[in-house]
Amino acid sequence: MSSIVLDFERPILELERKINELKSLASDGSINLEDEIKTLEARLEKLKKEVFESLTPWQRVQIARHPKRPYTMDYINMTMVDFVEVHGDRMFSDDKAMIGGFAKIDGEKGLVLGHQKGRDTKENIMRSFGSAHPEGYRKAMRMMELANKFNIPIITFIDTPGAYPGIGAEERGQANSIACNLRGMMLLKVPIIVVVIGEGGSGGALGIGVGDRVYVMENAYYSVISPEGCAAILWKDRLKAPEAAEVLKLTAKDLLSLGLIDEEIPEPLGGAHRDPEEAAQNIKKVIKKALKELKSIPEEELLKFRYEKFRKMGSVS
Repeated sequence: MSSIVLDFERPILELERKINELKSLASDGSINLEDEIKTLEARLEKLKKEVFESLTPWQRVQIARHPKRPYTMDYINMTMVDFVEVHGDRMFSDDKAMIGGFAKIDGEKGLVLGHQKGRDTKENIMRSFGSAHPEGYRKAMRMMELANKFNIPIITFIDTPGAYPGIGAEERGQANSIACNLRGMMLLKVPIIVVVIGEGGSGGALGIGVGDRVYVMENAYYSVISPEGCAAILWKDRLKAPEAAEVLKLTAKDLLSLGLIDEEIPEPLGGAHRDPEEAAQNIKKVIKKALKELKSIPEEELLKFRYEKFRKMGSVS
């Protein structure tokens, strides 16, 4: 288990510690604690289900931000082979917050790209905490146009609190770069699969979020604004973030019920960081299924269905 513990995980951690202590005491064989250990293990499993199967939206947001949660590059390494990274937007620079390249998933060629966060302070600064600059979105679009040229399907992984908000990014056309991606992705003639693996914040997420299939992981979130940002606007108090998370309807279940996504991808009990390999295989299974379905759809119909998918969002009957 990760050394970083969220508040609602503490009772689970305490019970796990007790079990480990008993196992340590019984390790030399001088004392038999098998019954006590089994009893505590049964209680632990019950407690895990009680806690993790009734998480609030805010608690899911906390899991989505967990520093040990798998990132884009982790999922690429666990689900694909022969990854060749593409760099630069051919206009300004190579944005480290947006990575991508060509790879194979069980022999199927694909372009994979997504936001990338860092594991420590130095890397997070280099990658702008997963918040891409205009050049990041231009690099993404350049890669997608290349995939379109060679009829290669596209897979995107979303994990960002939002696009980079600095003055330099605005001067270089942040809003325009995202808008161009929204328009450009709508016109691509190859299948596009989108997976929200962690944070899905605002236009920063939408910049690579137009797809024929849009999936959100069980403990990820997808929202027009962060809970803290919403709370600051509505209540003038960022401490109201838990209430904001509730009303934003940002969880996979809420988004699915609203018809905004296609499917919720299950995670290991407690979050993807508790078993990254299982989480990766769940994603891989969904991607392969989607690729099989989308490749059978004629090009004209694919574009039509994609347009209709986004056009009907927000409609009220």
